Amino acid sequence: MSGEEARFYTVGTTVGQEKNVAKIVMGRVEVNAIPIKAILIPENLRGYIFVEADNPHIVERAVTGIKHVKSRIPGILPFSEVEKYISLKPAIEELDIDDIVEVIGGPFKGMRAKITDIDKAKEEITIELLEATFTLPVTVHADYVKLVEKGKKEK
Repeated sequence: MSGEEARFYTVGTTVGQEKNVAKIVMGRVEVNAIPIKAILIPENLRGYIFVEADNPHIVERAVTGIKHVKSRIPGILPFSEVEKYISLKPAIEELDIDDIVEVIGGPFKGMRAKITDIDKAKEEITIELLEATFTLPVTVHADYVKLVEKGKKEK
């Protein structure tokens, strides 16, 4: 950045329509040469998108009249708040043994499984497919699973 602080504005959307709103805004930006610098769709914050621009009226111009836009939240969002949503942490950090996950890639895509072992060095986990007729341990990369339910801690 060139000496000036980035200005992020929050736009409230219909939950589940964040990507559609962002695509429409990008289309308007390209066609009308609206000076918007960036659009961020935070994965873990549903119903909102962040728009980087110099002034709030620029954001207002870009989002006015879009069906799934609820409102522009007043005020500037500090970069420290936006940074939480763009800093990547490895998927394996949030996984524990006995957690229930859904396989999101590979031949077992869509199946649920229970984690039986974790190798943080290789970023691999060993899972047992819950929907299989017999238990077969399968080792997959941590990026191929999505956490569905935390395992119960036994005392």
